[in-house]
Amino acid sequence: MASNPLIGTWRLVSWENRSLADGQVSYPLGEDAVGYIIYGQDRYMSVAIMTPERSTFAAGDLLSGSAQERARAAGTYVSYCGRYEFLGETVIHYVELSLFPNWVGVEQERLVKLEENRLTLSTRPILLSGEQRTAHLIWERV
Repeated sequence: MASNPLIGTWRLVSWENRSLADGQVSYPLGEDAVGYIIYGQDRYMSVAIMTPERSTFAAGDLLSGSAQERARAAGTYVSYCGRYEFLGETVIHYVELSLFPNWVGVEQERLVKLEENRLTLSTRPILLSGEQRTAHLIWERV
């Protein structure tokens, strides 16, 4: 894996979704979303992305948020991890844990574009917000 250029930690620059119908661009967690993706030499990866200013739980108790607080927290955060396989023009994420339960046990393919210290991971068309879109996440090496 020494020749794998993905290995390391990458900081999110932007996440935009593009509509296939009209090309409209949306920012699911805002234009200022923050996050990291980490690719290990051991072929495991992890990604976490969030809205930067999330509401805290009133009680300050990790396991005692109200249903509304938990829903708001989940709606402003995306995370998953698992094994990965770098194939050159694509990377396959074999999701083992995910905030979005539908992805557990599922392969997530990303198109890879590397330019110096920038990494763009894009999806083929997928259903996002009830519409066929492509997601484009731009990362910079930490």
